[in-house]
Amino acid sequence: MARQDYLFTSESVSDGHPDKICDQISDSILDAFLAQDPNSRVALETLCTTNLIVLAGEVRGPDITKRDMCEIARMAVKKIGYEQDGFHWANANVQCHVHSQSADIAQGVDSAGNKDEGAGDQGIMFGYACRETPGLMPAPIFYAHEILRGISLARQAGTEKRLLPDAKSQVTLRYANGKPVGATSIVVSSQHVDGLSQDDVREIVRPYVARVMPQGWMPPESEFYVNPTGKFVIGGPDGDAGLTGRKIIVDTYGGAAPHGGGAFSGKDPTKVDRSAAYAARYLAKNVVAANLADKCTIQLSYAIGVSKPLSIYVDLHGTGRADEGRLEKVLFEMVDLSPRGIRTHLNLNRPIYSRTAAYGHFGRDPEADGGFSWERTDLVDALTKEFA
Repeated sequence: MARQDYLFTSESVSDGHPDKICDQISDSILDAFLAQDPNSRVALETLCTTNLIVLAGEVRGPDITKRDMCEIARMAVKKIGYEQDGFHWANANVQCHVHSQSADIAQGVDSAGNKDEGAGDQGIMFGYACRETPGLMPAPIFYAHEILRGISLARQAGTEKRLLPDAKSQVTLRYANGKPVGATSIVVSSQHVDGLSQDDVREIVRPYVARVMPQGWMPPESEFYVNPTGKFVIGGPDGDAGLTGRKIIVDTYGGAAPHGGGAFSGKDPTKVDRSAAYAARYLAKNVVAANLADKCTIQLSYAIGVSKPLSIYVDLHGTGRADEGRLEKVLFEMVDLSPRGIRTHLNLNRPIYSRTAAYGHFGRDPEADGGFSWERTDLVDALTKEFA
């Protein structure tokens, strides 16, 4: 039987964290390709360090030049708000080493004759949902994201000028009878303008944390840690290098569920690292929303060049009100889980990805233009009828 009383911790990082800068640049370039050609192929990596941004990877699609990609990178950094001596959107050296997609990869992925489009790589992907928050996400990662999102919105709106783009948060929640009941500790580290003391930053940050946490959930004062090292003036890529795809647990479920290993950002939706992880979340969320379980983990697996998934696995963690084996068959029949089927069902061949590259790919509201389509719960009626 699963433990019912325990502590669990998740972390988040801000849109100005070096790794997240890279994710946003990679996904902004991906969006530029998809906006011109929905069938573009993109696998783009970004590195950033002190006043240097390096783009690498492979693409196939419209005539977006290296100069164009460098300009997109600058605009992504400008949107985040970096205008520091050690990292400035206008002054950074941006290098582009992007090349055309490998013909060997293309022949395995492209459809031809009677062959359907294959997966862009082998791998395993996981989706998860639970009843801890309205968006059916684990509570620790949800609150960790929301703390930093609130600070970032205030900073970008110009109402909070003392805090700078780079930041991290960490939330530890106490679970009783399997449900979160309060925070035992909260950590926030935020880059700030020079001249502020640790106590100054603590009081600046406090209302953003208190606004997010439910009533009575704030930890004891001795367990509320703000900038534990004491000073955080030098930050962003000037303080630490960043790379695309290094925050995969921040991107998903905060460690509350498995991750297959593949990163998301910079990859077009033929790459099942991304699209099948979105599909697995979509299925898991609909299972929980249909009240078939309080928790649901779904695993999918693929092979490069093969159109059908090799396996589907459902785990309801002992909370199920449906047979897991039957649920696997029903979900497989209900949604086409081939790479093409996923993209069609969730309408993924659109420029909707730069917005996913900070504060999590899951637990967000579906948007009018199709962003976060994997958060829809449009399978609930069919699942309810099937298992009535």
